[in-house]
Amino acid sequence: MSQIHFDACCSDDERRAALYRGELFVYSPSPATLRLVELARAMIEHAFAPHDPRRVDQALPVEQCAAILAKLKPAFIHHPRCKALVPEIIASIGGDLEQVHFDVPRMRSAYPEHYLTSGIAYAFHAHRDTWYSAPPCQINWWLPIWEIETRNCLAFYLEYFDEPLANNSEIYNYYEWNAKNRASAAQHVKFDAREQPKLRQPIAGRDLRLLVPPGGLILFSAAQLHATVPNTSGLARYSIDFRTVHAGDAARRIGAVNRDSRSTGTTMRDYLRAADLAPLPDETVALYDDGSAVEGRPAVYTPAMAPQA
Repeated sequence: MSQIHFDACCSDDERRAALYRGELFVYSPSPATLRLVELARAMIEHAFAPHDPRRVDQALPVEQCAAILAKLKPAFIHHPRCKALVPEIIASIGGDLEQVHFDVPRMRSAYPEHYLTSGIAYAFHAHRDTWYSAPPCQINWWLPIWEIETRNCLAFYLEYFDEPLANNSEIYNYYEWNAKNRASAAQHVKFDAREQPKLRQPIAGRDLRLLVPPGGLILFSAAQLHATVPNTSGLARYSIDFRTVHAGDAARRIGAVNRDSRSTGTTMRDYLRAADLAPLPDETVALYDDGSAVEGRPAVYTPAMAPQA
């Protein structure tokens, strides 16, 4: 069983090495994470007013909820305060802002099972992010916006970190996803027809569910098998996640071992340097690019690719 570290006092180099081995790190809320939570909570409450966002399944048709999320989530992603707060969060646990690059934070929502679980509120099956063209050096940062419980949190399957799993990740190309599927999320309300990488074998054993307070952080490798817990709590769960890569590790091809991913394309052009929002060097990105960005498959997603209302 992989180790779990709580408020660990260690260097960023030591932490990344442990994450690449499949270990997890949990941190208490910090002033920076709480400011990000405060921003997200205010935006959610405003978007769903006068309804309780956590009980929206009792107040709004599912189509109306999806329409609200289609405006709310991009507004959060591109809010200028997010790009300022994420570097503060990275620095708060010792990240080197000259080396660490991040992608924009996403707002996630997990609604009760009978309500919205596809498209813009997709309930993720057990997966590794590496199946979605993430690099082996990617680290995921996850924090809840309101309180969570065992019936609406994340599940981790630590015993499978070092075990190759049967999956169909070869169907996934990041550039094609950007071109054809990313912008259409809000259109998939009753059923999500977008083909995504999935397990092709059963998994056994108990999962691990970590409960952190609003603003508490969970860090884990992109190679870690994890899933959205089917929400039977009666309350919607809202969370934030973002990803980081360390430029030095990326350039030296240091990261978790790729056990079973056959996805193509790369997310490496999405990362911004925490110090000044500069992209990763072209020569580093080239190490991960497989040349599958051809006509009709743009290498970078832009808001202009989204359908107009």
